Amino acid sequence: MKTMRSVILDEADRWLFPVVLLVSVYLTFRGHNAPGGGFIGGLVASAAFVLRYLTGRHREDPIYEVFRPHTILGAGMLVSTITALAPLFFGDSLLESHIWKWKIPVFGELKIVSSTFFDLGVYILVIGVVLSILVALGIDQDENEDNPNEAPA
Repeated sequence: MKTMRSVILDEADRWLFPVVLLVSVYLTFRGHNAPGGGFIGGLVASAAFVLRYLTGRHREDPIYEVFRPHTILGAGMLVSTITALAPLFFGDSLLESHIWKWKIPVFGELKIVSSTFFDLGVYILVIGVVLSILVALGIDQDENEDNPNEAPA
């Protein structure tokens, strides 16, 4: 059975999705020196994807065919694990942080901290977990729409 889509929800998704993703990236990078970080940024980004799933627009977007939730989850876990274990190969302790500083002529000093990569891995991991949950919760509905004569299992 096909349900009608809400025009208001579609418009909200169209306008809010990119804004919420930008806020989530800001929270992820700002979280190193202030409240926030990869987990909070990932949860905010996941809220944008929940909105996209509620509107049903995830079926129209080809990016969801390329990046499966389990692939995203695995990539986040890989980045976080490599970042956590990398200091062990240089004689430091687990999750030891390192700071790189560069002088850029126009912008001044650029400081990159290794824990930023860990936060990015957590960010990607949280998005992958939430997308996996959304797919698991919505799989019966998607299958029933494809085969309307079949009863749900």
